[in-house]
Amino acid sequence: MSQQPAAPAPTPTSAVATVAKRRDWWRDAVIYQVYPRSFADSDGDGMGDLEGVRSRLPYLRDLGVDAVWLSPFYASPQADAGYDVADYRAVDPMFGNLLDADALIRDAHELGLRIIVDLVPNHSSDQHEWFKRALAEGPGSPLRDRYHFRPGKGTDGELPPNDWESIFGGPAWTRVTEPDGSAGEWYLHLFAPEQPDFNWDHPAVGDEFRSILRFWLDMGVDGFRIDVAHGLVKAAGLPDLGAHDQVKLLGNDVMPFFDQDGVHEIYRQWRLILDEYSGGDKGPEGASAEGRGRETGGRIFVAEAWTPTIERTANYVRPDELHQAFNFQYLSAAWDAAELREVIDRTLESMRPVGAPATWVLSNHDVTRHATRFANPPGLGTQIRTAGDRELGLRRARAATLLMLALPGSAYVYQGEELGLPDVVDLADEVRQDPAYFRGAGQDGFRDGCRVPIPWTREGSSYGFGDGGSWLPQPAGWGELSVAAQTGAPGSTLELYRSALGIRRSRNDLGAGDSVEWLKAPEGVLAFRRGEFVCVANTTGESVTTPAYGRVLLASDEVTETDAGEAKLPADTTVWFTTP
Repeated sequence: MSQQPAAPAPTPTSAVATVAKRRDWWRDAVIYQVYPRSFADSDGDGMGDLEGVRSRLPYLRDLGVDAVWLSPFYASPQADAGYDVADYRAVDPMFGNLLDADALIRDAHELGLRIIVDLVPNHSSDQHEWFKRALAEGPGSPLRDRYHFRPGKGTDGELPPNDWESIFGGPAWTRVTEPDGSAGEWYLHLFAPEQPDFNWDHPAVGDEFRSILRFWLDMGVDGFRIDVAHGLVKAAGLPDLGAHDQVKLLGNDVMPFFDQDGVHEIYRQWRLILDEYSGGDKGPEGASAEGRGRETGGRIFVAEAWTPTIERTANYVRPDELHQAFNFQYLSAAWDAAELREVIDRTLESMRPVGAPATWVLSNHDVTRHATRFANPPGLGTQIRTAGDRELGLRRARAATLLMLALPGSAYVYQGEELGLPDVVDLADEVRQDPAYFRGAGQDGFRDGCRVPIPWTREGSSYGFGDGGSWLPQPAGWGELSVAAQTGAPGSTLELYRSALGIRRSRNDLGAGDSVEWLKAPEGVLAFRRGEFVCVANTTGESVTTPAYGRVLLASDEVTETDAGEAKLPADTTVWFTTP
């Protein structure tokens, strides 16, 4: 394979200097998602934790990413893997404590890494103090106004207040038993019953979350990924939708509970707070960044916003709102040149008017890993239950990664994808944890497959994840995909990522910008130029011959150059060229 080795990892000192100079670091950043319970276990209880993440930060620095996004680690009953928050200012004991969070943030900054934390503002846990008091105080409690409590329909209020369905399946309403033992009001939960939705029309909710933002900003975090960013505001009167199988409608139209225009005023208020902390080298208390042990500039919001169109996604990243929004249309695209080009063009065209960078993502904690998605026929969605052709899937995944990292904007990498990990599709029913798996007619409930703890070593009870096994069983042979097995191995997926990220960081014509120059290419092939850089991606199942646009920087598979100035790309291969 023709490729150039990864650029050497920066020393902590030089990395911090680079971070400090880049207020707009997020425009072309590569951000690595850590799912804490599945990343590294420091105490041998089978569950990953913050100290485990902290111990592996040098690995992430050497991989070449710019920031780390941590999925929720807040105090939670864990009804939905921490997305049911009981206390937004506390760390769940399974992950550690606030001192562990502080140490992780400090160490990351010393290594030149930013830390982005998950924020869950659409709903709380049913064990949140507000909700517990709302139940205990009964009908008329002021605390009930901070959620969506409603009387039921029917003769005795035995029917839900409207026809909304939970994303996890079944009605989006649960009826409570009042303090006197009677059947009482209903409360709204767009997800699990243990996740009651906040009522963002109530001023106390907004006040509370502005306070939560300041708490974590004062801790030194560099930004927030906003869970269900499209869901906070519900249509006035909570009108019936008039349809069943509502999950199938998501992403096709504006729903009365998703992507309502009122969410944008909330984010304008939040942006004012973030700008206070991002305005200069001094923190809000006037202490210097050096004295606080933090670099305070360039803090960001990232929206998880499922919208019907890329154009509506762009509304979330207008100049006075959020900084980035996940590009789910790109994640959902098949490995097909025509479909990919359409999504790329629409994304760049939609983001350009609002001045926001495009984002690109192939995997996360809610979808089947792309090494498995691409191993199956297209059209099966983002949660797939079959392993497919493992060799084909890995080959396409490697090619898709080089294509993604060549595009202008910011890219997201999900833990383990740099190892080429497939989804674990054969987990036994009795070990599954995904709450959607236990509810009918909602999400497929197979997210556990992408959440299996990642392997660090060839051997051991959990392949280096920890000393006490892992909370989800790892498959046999996991060790051959481990960090230890792939480090230094020519052609390994890990070394491909290290090389790609090193090249990306070293070149000004990668990441930055908002456009590509498309080049003429055979059917099924994408080719574009960005300055002196050219990317060619063959999405077909056959080898193709294209012009050799210069020196080969990196390729996902062996590329043969001819004396005639041409390059022969194998099936499902992406190559990077640099022109003289």
